[in-house]
Amino acid sequence: MANLSFHHGTRLSESNETPVLVQVAQTAVVGLLGTAPDADPIKFPLNTPVLLKGTPTDAEGIGDAGTLKDAIDDVFDQVGAYTIVIRVEEGVDLAATMSNLVGDSTARTGVHALLKCEPMLGIKPRLIAAPGFTSGDGLVANPVVAELVGVLDALRAVAFVDGPDTDDATAILYRQLIGSQRVYVVDPKVLVWDTTTDAYVGRPASARFAGVQARVDKALGFWHSLSNRPINGIGGVSRPVTYGTHSNYLNENHVNTVLNTGESFITWGNRGATGDDLWVFLAVRRTADFINEAIEKAYMEFVDKPFSAANLKLMIESGNSAMRTFVAEGAILGGKVWLNDDLNSPIQLASGRIMLSLDFEPPAPMEDIRFIAHRNIEYYLELTKTALKGAA
Repeated sequence: MANLSFHHGTRLSESNETPVLVQVAQTAVVGLLGTAPDADPIKFPLNTPVLLKGTPTDAEGIGDAGTLKDAIDDVFDQVGAYTIVIRVEEGVDLAATMSNLVGDSTARTGVHALLKCEPMLGIKPRLIAAPGFTSGDGLVANPVVAELVGVLDALRAVAFVDGPDTDDATAILYRQLIGSQRVYVVDPKVLVWDTTTDAYVGRPASARFAGVQARVDKALGFWHSLSNRPINGIGGVSRPVTYGTHSNYLNENHVNTVLNTGESFITWGNRGATGDDLWVFLAVRRTADFINEAIEKAYMEFVDKPFSAANLKLMIESGNSAMRTFVAEGAILGGKVWLNDDLNSPIQLASGRIMLSLDFEPPAPMEDIRFIAHRNIEYYLELTKTALKGAA
């Protein structure tokens, strides 16, 4: 009866019955896998995620050898993003190094070390690249990419992988061996100035594309495409691609590329390595990932609470409030959360199970903008009227 104890004045207590806050996780987090045989083994232990917090000095101790130093530079040329580095042991040859990158799912080595990022660092990478180890000949699938696909699904991440850098036909054959909404193929290589040889050298483009997407996420939002954006720090490409029929041939076959606009080099292409037309755009896949994950995490607040009208109402209101926010930001075109009676029988509810229904639609990139041009000879009348007025 303490609540009825004597009191002279006013009282206030806060109710816990308020909608939960649905928050999107950090999206512009790059994950790089590669080699660095001269790295400080204390700062960069093998198969262990190490977080670089957005400045090149964070990479001190990585060493000059291997692939990671260049990959870090590729990302930081685009934006100072959170970048998680995972160093694998360099093998006696390329095949042995590839095996180290494929890794072991039980020991969580190689690409599977990406799954250690969130428990160790509190964030997880969403933009993955392993430049130098994800290319192929178009005849057999790249083993690192093949192993990486399942990890991407678990992380709700995407990977930027490099094509063969030979010709268009081989690049398309390479892409056809993948088949994942979460894999974005880039071909050809980009040219980067090498200060040791004082010349441009070809370098895999994947890490730079990851950096561009991170920059877009930070500046505009995760629902924006990385296509048609400047690529910093390159002087050309190893195989020029011209705008129009040439770039369309690659993009139509889900191979993304680099164009020279005459003013800058830009990313060009929206499509993941999948035949599913509804999920072909990388921006759509990523938007769905982040919203689905945000809803799942937010609703942990309701787990184990008792069934009550108030809790059910809060669950629905929380979801719809989040959808309104996402619509206002431009992340989705529309969305809603509701309770479908047909999916929630008394037996299911009494067993502690409830099924909420959810829909939303990410905005597709306006990839194909068309015009119909018409002649209008009536403009001659305007011409003569203007001339007559001038004569008067």
